[in-house]
Amino acid sequence: MQSDTALPALGLRCGAGLIVLGLFLLGCTTVQNAGTPGLPQKRGTASYYADKFVGRTTANGEVFYQERLTAAHRTLPFGTQVRATRIDVPSRPSVVVRINDRGPFKDNRIIDLTKNAAKRLGMINDGLAEVELEVVSYPTGTSPPAPDSSEEAPTGKDAPNVAW
Repeated sequence: MQSDTALPALGLRCGAGLIVLGLFLLGCTTVQNAGTPGLPQKRGTASYYADKFVGRTTANGEVFYQERLTAAHRTLPFGTQVRATRIDVPSRPSVVVRINDRGPFKDNRIIDLTKNAAKRLGMINDGLAEVELEVVSYPTGTSPPAPDSSEEAPTGKDAPNVAW
């Protein structure tokens, strides 16, 4: 038969053991940091607008000019600032553009840039470039997409307006 003083000591040892176990398990965890939540990154092919679109109205109602730093994206809200970084050349040039149009409408392309933005990425001669997109900021009054909504976005006029 155990004495009355042995039970509290057993409780202390169990409590201390649980704390040590908890700290051990905490030390075994890893942190996965994929950037700021709601600011997804995406890699793919960028293209740039043909000159025939100059003077036409973009999807948000602005007149299109090649000299501006704007772009078309299928789903990001209009006014979103996006950094496009060219990843297929060692110098990795980048440019920040504002989304003001919808597109691109060719498969495997993730953004259409103005000619000015394409020049800054050094892609005029190639026509296409592999880029990584990073949202710099969303326009006031809009919320970023949910962190789990970074799946491939549907295309077409019914595509949502808030996620990749």
